[in-house]
Amino acid sequence: MKIIEKPKFEARFLLPKYWLTWLGVGLLYFISWLPYKWQLAMGRGLGRLFYKFVPKRAGVARRNLELCFPDKSADEIEALVKRNMENTGIAFFETGMAWWWPDWRIRRKLHLHGVEHLEAPQREGKGVLLLLFHFLSLEVHARLHGFIKPAVGLYRPHNNALMEFLQTRGRGRSNKYMIPRTDVRSMKQAIEQGEIAGYLPDQDYGRRRTVFAPFFAVKETSTTTGTLLFAASKKCAVLSTTCFRRADGSGYDVTFYPEFGNFPTADPIADVTRVNKMVEYAVQQCPEQYLWVHRRFKTRPNEDDPSLYR
Repeated sequence: MKIIEKPKFEARFLLPKYWLTWLGVGLLYFISWLPYKWQLAMGRGLGRLFYKFVPKRAGVARRNLELCFPDKSADEIEALVKRNMENTGIAFFETGMAWWWPDWRIRRKLHLHGVEHLEAPQREGKGVLLLLFHFLSLEVHARLHGFIKPAVGLYRPHNNALMEFLQTRGRGRSNKYMIPRTDVRSMKQAIEQGEIAGYLPDQDYGRRRTVFAPFFAVKETSTTTGTLLFAASKKCAVLSTTCFRRADGSGYDVTFYPEFGNFPTADPIADVTRVNKMVEYAVQQCPEQYLWVHRRFKTRPNEDDPSLYR
């Protein structure tokens, strides 16, 4: 099994090419020690700047929302885009919280629900394929999950070596280990060995291992079949989890949902549609906290189909 080890500090990280990275990381580290509600307010302010000065990303979010919720008015969509950008700004500061807050500080932000759904398959000796979704509090979600049941997960290395060092150490603080995202065999082995393995099935990963299934109002959405590949592992239970930031600033609601029964089946489109329905259910609970700036519908059923983002 191939496991990504926590990287060690290297002398080259002190070279001038990394000074700008150190400056940005140092500022984020300093901010992470400020009171939580101050950081939320700063994040909302940063998000308003994103909305005004990064129109391309706001435009992607707007288009995704138009496609998913065609019954919403233009004013409703725009209000949701603005709230989403504010939450995107908060996510920037939440990265610092997730990577550097001491255990005592972040644990008291955890409000746990439905943990019995996670514990039940483990008592039966099963591994767990845990479906997480791209909500903006994902970094915090991963850190909090380690206090509940440490897990493993797929991982894409950062292109910047210093950020790779910081990111890997930050994400590994309360969980077990990470597996390269292309290493299917090691992921399946982890599940078969009884591990909880986190997996995110809700982005557009192109045409490889993909079928087209409904997602909100878009009838043919590129959806990964990787979920089915891992779920077919021996003694594997499949369930999902969400993490929503509380509106009153008192922390995060982490919820586990019941195990998927009779999954996977012989019908991959029906199976991934079921996963998409779970994503929809989660998004509808807190749409402003979802990662709408990703071009979720960029891959079309036919390569010559016009882009939905033009």
